[in-house]
Amino acid sequence: MSFNSPPADEMFLRQVFESVDRDRSGHISANELQQALSNGTWKPFNPETCRLMIGMFDKGNTGTINFHDFGALWRYVNDWQACFRSFDRDGSGNIDSSELNTALVSFGYRLSQPTVNIMLQKFDRLGKGTIFFDDFIQCCIALHTLTEAFRQQDTDQDGVITLHYEQFISLVFTIKT
Repeated sequence: MSFNSPPADEMFLRQVFESVDRDRSGHISANELQQALSNGTWKPFNPETCRLMIGMFDKGNTGTINFHDFGALWRYVNDWQACFRSFDRDGSGNIDSSELNTALVSFGYRLSQPTVNIMLQKFDRLGKGTIFFDDFIQCCIALHTLTEAFRQQDTDQDGVITLHYEQFISLVFTIKT
C-alpha cells in the first residue's frame, strides 16, 4: 500500500457512493438513496426518511449530497442501525410499542404510553403495531425536531408554552422536518 492511496474504508465508501449515484452526477438524491438502502424487509427505505436524511447532510441546500456528505450519512445510518438492533430485543426486525418506549427513555424522553402509542401509530406503515428501521429513524428525527422547536418557545424550560393559533401555525410550518 502506498502512502498516496486512500484507506480501505474510504475506498469501500467510494464504491458504494458510485453504485448509488446512478446518474453519475457526483451527487446523490433522495431517490437514489432510497433505492440503495433497505429497511430490513427487502423494500426500499421510506422516501420521507431519505428526504429527511438528505436534508440533514445537504450542506449546499441542493437536495443532494456529495461524497463527503455521503460518508457522514453512512456513519449516521450505521449508528442508527446499531441503536435499532439494541432496542429490537426480540430480534423481529421491527420495534413494538414497549421497545420504542425503552428507546425513547434511553434518549432522555419521558413520554406517556398513550403518546408513545400515537407515535408508533403515526410511523407504522403496515398497521401492525410495529415500526421498521427506516420509520424508526424518521420517528426519532421528527421527535428531535419538534422537541427543539418546543424548547425555543419554552424560555423558562418548565415544559409548558402558551401559543396563539397563528404562532402555532407559524411554528408548525417553519419546522424543517
